[in-house]
Amino acid sequence: MAYDLITMGRIGVDLYPLQTGVPLPQVTSFGKFLGGSASNVAVAAARLGRRTAVITRTGDDPFGTYLHEALKGFGVDDRWVTPVPGLPTPVTFCEVFPPDDFPLYFYRQPKAPDLEIDAHELDLDAVRDARIFWVTGTGLSEEPSRTATLAALAHRAKSGTTVFDLDWRPMFWKDTAWSAPDAARAFYAEALKHTTVAVGNLDEVEVATGVREPHAAARALLDAGVEVAVVKQGPKGVLALNNKGDQAEVPPLPVNVLNGLGAGDAFGGSLCHGLLEGWDLEKIMRHANAAGAIVASRLECSSAMPTPDEIEAAIAAGAVK
Repeated sequence: MAYDLITMGRIGVDLYPLQTGVPLPQVTSFGKFLGGSASNVAVAAARLGRRTAVITRTGDDPFGTYLHEALKGFGVDDRWVTPVPGLPTPVTFCEVFPPDDFPLYFYRQPKAPDLEIDAHELDLDAVRDARIFWVTGTGLSEEPSRTATLAALAHRAKSGTTVFDLDWRPMFWKDTAWSAPDAARAFYAEALKHTTVAVGNLDEVEVATGVREPHAAARALLDAGVEVAVVKQGPKGVLALNNKGDQAEVPPLPVNVLNGLGAGDAFGGSLCHGLLEGWDLEKIMRHANAAGAIVASRLECSSAMPTPDEIEAAIAAGAVK
């Protein structure tokens, strides 16, 4: 049976302070959680009842073992999560200064194992057969992951729904020749040729299209060949356009933010769920906004992903209580 969703990209261990408003030098206790955007999206969709799997790689170390256990505990298939001897599993620290300051510190040296995904090791039939396939911009940042990502997209050839999370993080683009947005744009353009849904914030859509104004950027993504363009506008909410002329612009759901770092991944898992359900754009965006707001009200990311009942309750209340 085909998967509802296969994601491909980052995985790691999030070590988040259990004290808010405290700089890292003064933090005395941390919580350990599964992290990495592609992995969190798979977890979020699994929490909504979807059959999911992730393609990624870890270190051959105890943190890698932990991530396998965590994925299985969340109901995500880990069969395509493989170890890379000699590279440590990535660790990410953050500082928590609500409501809007959450500095991240990535430890992915000398190289993150998830960038060692090789095209020759992919189960391309499973990628093609999944109802939704999800890739990220970070997957394009370095070889062999770049070639593997583009090979998977080309093999899939827009069968089903293919989501490109634009996911621009310049610190991951080590090759200085490609570290500027203008230089990286060619790789984004190649990925967009095989994409049916593109999703990103204002910085990310500008990297992909050269355009920052939300409506113009969404139209540029449609012109690049996608069927649905989703632009996250921060405090202004989210804008979605499709190639049928439909548009939805939905404000954010009111929430007391504790940690905003996992909100985008919850949004992504809900977006996939709504696409699979065949909902209209506005319903998809309202559901995804609510999912993201719920996670923003919680400290952790993966283990904070909401259930269907929690999302419906937040939508009904018009806020996260």
